[in-house]
Amino acid sequence: MMTGDQYRASLDDGRETYFEGRRVDNVATDPILKITVDSAAAGYDRFYKPGDDAVGDFMAVPGSVAELREQVELHETVDLLTHVTYASIMTLLTAADRIEAQLPDNAARIRAYVKDAQRRDVRITQCITDAKGDRSRKPSQQDDPDAYVRVVERRTDGVVIRGAKLHISAASMGHELMTIPTKAMRAGEEDYSIAAMVPVNAPGVKIVNTTYYPRHEDVRDFPVSGRQHTPEGFVIFDDVFVPNERVFLDGVPELAAVFAHSLGLWERLGGLASMASGYDRLVGFAQLISEANGLERTAHVREKISEMMINASLIRASLEAAISNCKITSDGAAFPDELYTNVGKYHGAANYSTMVRHLHDIAGGSVLTAPSMADLENTETGHLIRKYMGTRQDVDGVYRTKLFHAIRDTTADALGGWSAVTNIQAGGGLYAQRIVSRMHYDLERAKRMALEHAHMSEYAVTD
Repeated sequence: MMTGDQYRASLDDGRETYFEGRRVDNVATDPILKITVDSAAAGYDRFYKPGDDAVGDFMAVPGSVAELREQVELHETVDLLTHVTYASIMTLLTAADRIEAQLPDNAARIRAYVKDAQRRDVRITQCITDAKGDRSRKPSQQDDPDAYVRVVERRTDGVVIRGAKLHISAASMGHELMTIPTKAMRAGEEDYSIAAMVPVNAPGVKIVNTTYYPRHEDVRDFPVSGRQHTPEGFVIFDDVFVPNERVFLDGVPELAAVFAHSLGLWERLGGLASMASGYDRLVGFAQLISEANGLERTAHVREKISEMMINASLIRASLEAAISNCKITSDGAAFPDELYTNVGKYHGAANYSTMVRHLHDIAGGSVLTAPSMADLENTETGHLIRKYMGTRQDVDGVYRTKLFHAIRDTTADALGGWSAVTNIQAGGGLYAQRIVSRMHYDLERAKRMALEHAHMSEYAVTD
């Protein structure tokens, strides 16, 4: 396993990564990007174990309800790069189980890669969403055939791929890019049916980064995003060669969706777990600011917070149901229940705007207009700001101002916008979650129950 310093050193490998119009020579030393690197390095140090065969606890493949719950709880405390690495490993193992009957050699290749990745202690990010071009057209019907990542050349020792993957969290900070089809493919789309593992520093890989990290001299006004952030990578594959041992699927359209569905399951579980904690924090902010404003006993405020509590509890219940009803693969790995995972993630994403609306309604306009921390320290105005931002003797102006900054940073600034979009889009968007929910809901059982309740059992379809 690597230490944090060894991880930092491993990133200086010639990777071609860009940020705000300039090439970054080393992400570990860039003033902004290094913040994410330092967070990941702390994760390396946290899980480090000596020995050639050591594997980090975060990499453990769960085999039971208890072990799956332990992993979910553990991953609520890790940095994002550590989490997406685990989700990638579980995606690959889930996909291997699902393609083994048709492609046993590919399944074996996937499992061999997983063992090697665990041994090397690398970090993996997930490249799934393509540029897509005209969304009304299939991949093979685009004006530009590179709108979806595709194989442009097949050699005896591997393939050459071209295209782009968008919205890839922390792509520049990992070692490997798990590159998989974004959707189901059809006959004639064999070139787009490619799943492979690509090193970040492979020739032809170019990554352009964006981030919500505040461009502000005093990050005290950004108590959350000023301490941690997640760069999003626009990953370009400019004729990148991938050797055969790193190709997990090539030219089999009917299996292309397996990888996307496998990733969707683990991404949605991670998103559901994150929402369970995030919703509780929103409830906490709503209660704290209502108390600071002196409105905690006001009827409409109590009703809004009650609705927020109900939503938070339903998300938590969905997470528990997904874990408790897990399934065990042929490898002995536990993976969450598809229905409860997707229903919970959908409900959380669909109701996030309501949670934020209630919080903003309860908090008031100072969410946006509260003076800065520097203003509080100004000798001419600071004492007056503290005076008027306070509400009573036990709620001083500094405390209340800090609460407003935290609420703004979390829900109404760059980080808030990032959260609003990613809560909906992460794991495939609302429509994808509706489709999977419908696939796994036992509709025939519901119909039989309705007919039995109506004393019409003779109309029930039997096997």
